[in-house]
Amino acid sequence: MPKLLISTSSFDLDNNQVLQNLQKQGFEIILNPYGRKLKETEVMELLSDDVVGIIAGVEPLTKTVISSAKSLKVISRCGVGTDSVDLETAAAMEIPVHITPSAPVIAVAELTVSLTLSTLRRTFEASRNLREGSWKPLMGKLLASQVVGIIGYGRVGKRVGTLLGAFGARTLAYDVVSGDSLFADTICLQSLDEVINQANIITLHIPYNVDNHHLVDRNFINKMNPGSILVNTSRGGIIDEEALYDALVSGHLAGAALDVFEEEPYSGKLLTLPQVVLTPHMGSYAKEARTQMEQEAAQNLFDSLVTLGLAKQ
Repeated sequence: MPKLLISTSSFDLDNNQVLQNLQKQGFEIILNPYGRKLKETEVMELLSDDVVGIIAGVEPLTKTVISSAKSLKVISRCGVGTDSVDLETAAAMEIPVHITPSAPVIAVAELTVSLTLSTLRRTFEASRNLREGSWKPLMGKLLASQVVGIIGYGRVGKRVGTLLGAFGARTLAYDVVSGDSLFADTICLQSLDEVINQANIITLHIPYNVDNHHLVDRNFINKMNPGSILVNTSRGGIIDEEALYDALVSGHLAGAALDVFEEEPYSGKLLTLPQVVLTPHMGSYAKEARTQMEQEAAQNLFDSLVTLGLAKQ
């Protein structure tokens, strides 16, 4: 009996008609038994010889993992990025890799704005103080008075720019790909340094790869204006977290908000700083967005299985 692995930490199988259809066609579905991001060895164990398709999360689908999965025919990611997948190995083994590019856009953009507002208005600090018995209003800043630099102006970056514009913030953007139509609602700057020099909030919306590992390093952070805020809802590894910690402790940066980390689950020193808002990689975790992502990932898997002759339309 052919098997399908759902390796995401959670998945609403009961309300997914596409996967239920595949079950009726004889496919056995294996769920993530750990309820968290899988380790490389755990993925390898779950990808038995009979697993022909996987709906993947952010677990490492490395060369070793993919090469060991002898029956694997399709990888369908529940999300946007492919940095956790060894695309060269997948291509060499003729395994298509699908993503769900549109589903998480609104959810990630809204979380970005939420984290930005929370950091500016110091709501996390105030809530913690109040719970500890201290009634002390904290002075924050207006989003409407800020200049926000958006690094990466794809689907999410553009949505963030639209939302920030509604608050009255001035938005700047830098992207490897530029063009007048792309930046219709936002001022496009030609260099990364221009954005860094003019902005007092930097928000990151770029995929992770080896070329931008620790793009936000000590040099980048030192170029940021004193009192700036850094927000990251894209991928961990883009920020040198040690350099960020030092900049926050020194006061060069006023605050930061991170939803993603180089090592997850995160347990580092940033947890000790009150001016930092941290969330557990939940950018796409809005019910409506999650449902859409799961539906799209299941449909991508189904379509590939039909194309390969392994499932019926």
